[in-house]
Amino acid sequence: MRDFSRVGVVGCGLMGSGIAQVCARAGLDVLVAERGAEALEAGRSRLVASVDRALRGGRMAEEEREGVLGRLYFTSDLGDFTDRDLVIEAVAERRDVKQAVFEQLDRVLADRDAVIASNTSSIPIIDLAAATEQPHRVVGVHFFNPVPVQRLVEVIPTQLTAPQVTEAVTAFVERALGKTVVRAQDRAGFVVNALLVPYLISAVRMLESGAASAEDIDAGMVLGCAHPMGPLRLLDLIGLDTALSISESMYEEYKEQLYAPPPLLRRMVAAGAVGRKAGRGFYAYAG
Repeated sequence: MRDFSRVGVVGCGLMGSGIAQVCARAGLDVLVAERGAEALEAGRSRLVASVDRALRGGRMAEEEREGVLGRLYFTSDLGDFTDRDLVIEAVAERRDVKQAVFEQLDRVLADRDAVIASNTSSIPIIDLAAATEQPHRVVGVHFFNPVPVQRLVEVIPTQLTAPQVTEAVTAFVERALGKTVVRAQDRAGFVVNALLVPYLISAVRMLESGAASAEDIDAGMVLGCAHPMGPLRLLDLIGLDTALSISESMYEEYKEQLYAPPPLLRRMVAAGAVGRKAGRGFYAYAG
């Protein structure tokens, strides 16, 4: 297996912090980047809180906690990534933002045989690889929220990804991180979101039409279909802003109505009611 002992993570939101945590728990040296001191401190606090939850829940011993936190380093300068073997981008689900990150990482790692990966939920990986001079080393590595708990990772090579890069990243995710990999074609939404997003959007349309309440929609899928969580609570967990970006990306690619974001979803995002992280979405959340 290729040596990915020094990992970089760009972005320390819900997904980036989770990716950083599982990499540090696997014994890797992890450097996390965020924009500015405030975002960096918020990301650091999010990581510490997640590790502490694992400790309280009995999923991690005190000694392991100290080891995980001791392998996490933070920076606001992507120029510090010059020694990284693998960099995983986990910034906002916007094509222009991600392309700018890939363009900068490509320059920083120009003289290093490093792999650059994206955790995008829906944007075709080739669109990000096109922002680099070395697209053969770009691959999609899509984790699921919450990363420390969810065992699935989608690995998405492009037409230009070197086969040895795909195989090395797949082996790393399976062996070092202990995840299960599914290989996906480089199409918007990949495997999971191509199936999941139309279902979630249908739930929003049902609520929007007045056919049922949020509570009844969710109860129907939990109790009637044995889903662990109803679609509207799941949207609150994912983040309605993220779900909107995914929906827009998929509709742009396929032009099929089942992927089109409903007006209610757009209005809620505009109002800042984006789910758990904002304290309100389809449901209200304390704290």
